[in-house]
Amino acid sequence: MFDDFLLRALLAGFGVALAAAPIGCFVVWRRMAYFGDATAHAAILGVALSLAFGLPVFTGAVAVALLMALTVSSLSGRGYSMDTLLGVLAHSSLAFGLVAVSFLQDVRIDLMAYLFGDILAVTTGDLGVIWGGALGVVGLLVWRWQALLTTTLNPDLACASGLDPRREQLVLTLALALVVAVAIKVVGVLLIAALLLVPAAAARPFAATPERMALLAALVAMAAVAAGLGVSFYHDTPAGPSIVCAAAVLFAFSSLWRSVRNAA
Repeated sequence: MFDDFLLRALLAGFGVALAAAPIGCFVVWRRMAYFGDATAHAAILGVALSLAFGLPVFTGAVAVALLMALTVSSLSGRGYSMDTLLGVLAHSSLAFGLVAVSFLQDVRIDLMAYLFGDILAVTTGDLGVIWGGALGVVGLLVWRWQALLTTTLNPDLACASGLDPRREQLVLTLALALVVAVAIKVVGVLLIAALLLVPAAAARPFAATPERMALLAALVAMAAVAAGLGVSFYHDTPAGPSIVCAAAVLFAFSSLWRSVRNAA
């Protein structure tokens, strides 16, 4: 069954959608769009280090993405505004990663695949890594859902309830690093932020509760994966960007529906 490359691509995309969409909701609620972008850009440095030391790409991407997220969390509020700090770290880590890749003389690497994804080249082993990471993220969110939601909506209430907002931020940071690592193969580091944000934003007008928004975001992301792969297959367009384009179209329909509903 897994001999069909299109089926493997579809399953890989669904796995990433399942993990990215709920995390994307927290990114939207906490206004962390640039934070997710910086974490994704850092992953290319993790790819270079993994290839240089003969480690699995997933391991290096998770380690560096997590390190980037922890660095941002520790440096925030120390004389720099958050957007400035994220801008410097995001572009610097991406540049260092690209420079590091250029020194890998004995390793053949398709840089475009890591930047924009290569979902059609997903192997059965990649499927195991993607779904393992996706289920890990979902399990982490189910375990800490109420605590994460409380600290997101009202940090003071969370402290009064005995919750530690910094600990929940660390949990969210870990989940985001895992999502970035599993999504590299599917949409690439430059498009991961779009897959985090666009489905969540598209689901928002239809959701009355946070749980419903997370579920709808996952469904929107899966629909975007299926539609994007269909367009890519029939029109020979890049698969990763096609998935993001499909998500953007769904967001446009969502925004139009909200405008019509508000005008009625």
